[in-house]
Amino acid sequence: MNCTQAPGFILLGLSSDPEKWQLFFSIFLALYLLGFLGNLLLLLAIGADVHLHTPMYFFLSQLSLVDLCFITTTAPKMLEALWTGDGSISFSGCLTQMCLFGVFADMDNLLLAVMAIDRYAAICQPLLYPLLMTPCRCGVLACGSWGIAHCASLVYTLLLSQLSFHSNQEIPHFFCDSRPLLWLSCSDTHLNEGLMMALSAVMGISALFCILSSYGCIFHAVARVPSAQGKRKALATCSSHFSVVLLFYSTVFATYLKPPSTSHSSGEVVAAVLYTLVTPTLNPFIYSLRNKDVKNSLRKLLNMEKPLD
Repeated sequence: MNCTQAPGFILLGLSSDPEKWQLFFSIFLALYLLGFLGNLLLLLAIGADVHLHTPMYFFLSQLSLVDLCFITTTAPKMLEALWTGDGSISFSGCLTQMCLFGVFADMDNLLLAVMAIDRYAAICQPLLYPLLMTPCRCGVLACGSWGIAHCASLVYTLLLSQLSFHSNQEIPHFFCDSRPLLWLSCSDTHLNEGLMMALSAVMGISALFCILSSYGCIFHAVARVPSAQGKRKALATCSSHFSVVLLFYSTVFATYLKPPSTSHSSGEVVAAVLYTLVTPTLNPFIYSLRNKDVKNSLRKLLNMEKPLD
């Protein structure tokens, strides 16, 4: 096959069996709509209730915005391919999807670290919390995360766009991810793989280290609380975030914890579905189901019965 710098790709999707496409379409359309509406409602609830205009809920609204964009980056193209049976995508469309996917994946990673810092300040430094997490500093943390995510994804995408690929290649995935593209390239990809590993180490490991350090300090502070009720109250403020962290990193590790040049397996595609669609769909429900303030705001937003006491 000829090599070109602007090939067309074919996304093979989740299954090669056409009889399963309708079932997959129904399942993932329901998941997409549920995730889209769940994150949108959480965004509206936080924006409409002045009682939720605090650093914790500001970062939660940013996470909901990112998750809403995250699922919209991959799900519509996957649903189109399942409905029409045509998984073709242009080179520019593939790079655009990969660049946006990288931005929102990095933002998820960075925001979880920022939210861990916020919970550390709230629990370990409660008297200084209003001075530490001012609106200005929260804005800087959010804007800085957006800037870092955009720069990292753009640099990697521009470097990958210089590679040559075999024409009309089939991508064994349901979206354009960097790993299968590197596997299908007919150019030397050592520089791309090295940059990918470096970015993953700098952003992923540093964010995870920040989260683990914050929770180490949090658990140490909670252990010194004398009453059991005080311990439960302190842990309740970060239980939802901790659940999201476990869900996010377990699916990410299952998807990407292997050498970049190795081929995809069916298990990795399933992990990618959990990572790109299921996790962003569950996040707003994890945060709202156990949060009385969010539930009250949602009730008022939807004009339901009186708020919870």
